Amino acid sequence: MDQNDAPSLHLALPSAEATDALARRLAPCLAAGDTLLLEGDIGAGKTHFARALIRERLGPAGQWEDIPSPTFTLVQTYDTGDATIWHADLYRLTSPQEVWELGLEDAFSNAICLVEWPDRLGPARPADALTLSFQALPDDTRRLAVSASGPRSHALLAALGSGGGDD
Repeated sequence: MDQNDAPSLHLALPSAEATDALARRLAPCLAAGDTLLLEGDIGAGKTHFARALIRERLGPAGQWEDIPSPTFTLVQTYDTGDATIWHADLYRLTSPQEVWELGLEDAFSNAICLVEWPDRLGPARPADALTLSFQALPDDTRRLAVSASGPRSHALLAALGSGGGDD
């Protein structure tokens, strides 16, 4: 299926709290092997969304951690008890070859992966992923376009769509 023909959903995120609520709604639906590709310019809300999702997954395990942006470390991992989350920020990568060095290919199969700047993945981009494209608007609100590119991501898209908040 062509990416342009992929099922999609468009949401308005009028506040940081709305972004948090969306992340909380999606978090319990995720399982090892699920990948979220987080697209958008700097300041569009990718890291905010990822932090809210990670906090939601850590909470039931009775864990609390500081959740830094992985801009400089490239990858942060979190053990939620039932799955490991890999939060990757690929902004500083200069070639897709560096993706292999990070171990992301294995993580795509064995962990929940949140990948900021997925354009850096090149051919390592997972075929079955949920793509969340964040856009910051001049009034400090956000728009989010979500598209599915495989069977598992279609189920995740459906979970998001059932929660309301569509335009």
